[in-house]
Amino acid sequence: MLNNIEYNFDEEINRKNTNCAKYDGLKKYFGYEDLNPLWVADMDFKTPSFINDAIIKAASNSLYGYSVDTSELYASIINWQKNEHDWQIEQKDIFMINGVVPAYSACIEAFSEIGDEVIVQTPIYPPLFKCVTVNGRIVVVNELKKDENNYYTMDLEDLEKKITSKTKILALCSPHNPVGRVWSKEELEKLANICIKHNIIIVSDEIHSDITFKKFTPIASISKEIANQTITLNSPGKTFNIAGLNCAYAISKNEEILNKFKKIAIKREINSINFFGYVSTKAAYENGSVFVKELKKYIMNNILFTKDYLKNINSKIDFFIPEATYLLWLDFSKTGLSHDEIKDILLTKCKIALNDGVSFGSNGSKYFRLNTALSKKTLEIALKQLSYEF
Repeated sequence: MLNNIEYNFDEEINRKNTNCAKYDGLKKYFGYEDLNPLWVADMDFKTPSFINDAIIKAASNSLYGYSVDTSELYASIINWQKNEHDWQIEQKDIFMINGVVPAYSACIEAFSEIGDEVIVQTPIYPPLFKCVTVNGRIVVVNELKKDENNYYTMDLEDLEKKITSKTKILALCSPHNPVGRVWSKEELEKLANICIKHNIIIVSDEIHSDITFKKFTPIASISKEIANQTITLNSPGKTFNIAGLNCAYAISKNEEILNKFKKIAIKREINSINFFGYVSTKAAYENGSVFVKELKKYIMNNILFTKDYLKNINSKIDFFIPEATYLLWLDFSKTGLSHDEIKDILLTKCKIALNDGVSFGSNGSKYFRLNTALSKKTLEIALKQLSYEF
């Protein structure tokens, strides 16, 4: 275990011309190249040295053939979940996959039939809609409720009203992207009890679970009954900035659920893991605790800096200080402008690339998502660009 290490999150990293989606994909996705990119949910911080060192060591043989998982890899996942989230799992509960989104799509096929319904709680990470529709299932929208401070809660009354005999899956985002909620144990219990009552499988995306600023509870850790209704999808990709290495895993205490998922995952060939994905996951989970603590401090400082900056200039942009993630769900509704007007100003005058809130669902109008996982200097430049118009 590595201790007492300082990480330089202020370091400026040039990511242009590196096949980086965030920077080199601007023209493709926004139509402009001269934008400050604060959109894709990866970080502009260097991947920590303990991961880079493990990758370099693995590359020293200059052979990159097929790889297999190891007991040490599983042990790193088991220990991480126990130490960081007080969740006891076993190797037999885990199945390695090459990404959370491909796994979500596999879950849709595994636990429902064509024409069945999948509940999503909007605003929500956009690929979840596509995972449902491309598999021939029907999206059922359960909008989150929000108060005047942009604090979101689940609308469980609305959720239960929308359940039919065709409803087979609930797509849970925990912590929630983009609204930044860490659902409380009580909220998760109430949600799970509804799903148990109606025999609905909970597919819980917990990829942001390590970047939290209050206690995070894995939904499957609450009780045996809830665990029996749940499959959890996770990855070190967001936490350690290694999403491009395509290594993730599914967890379920229910052998029948996990076996159904395995069958579809193997059919889809999503259980073939990147050679360096295995190496980096093990290194991250064995050595990453101190890094995560320092990372969260820096991100929260950036979030508070953003809040103060916008307040000091009397900006009409507002947001709830998130309980998790480095993503801000910016509310532009007080500007009095239409969604399209806001979008045009961001691109043509502010020269900033943010994620369009409408892509997160119908209740994302006049919202845009901003990524704060970058140096404070670069963030301040972006905020100045925003303040010119808002």
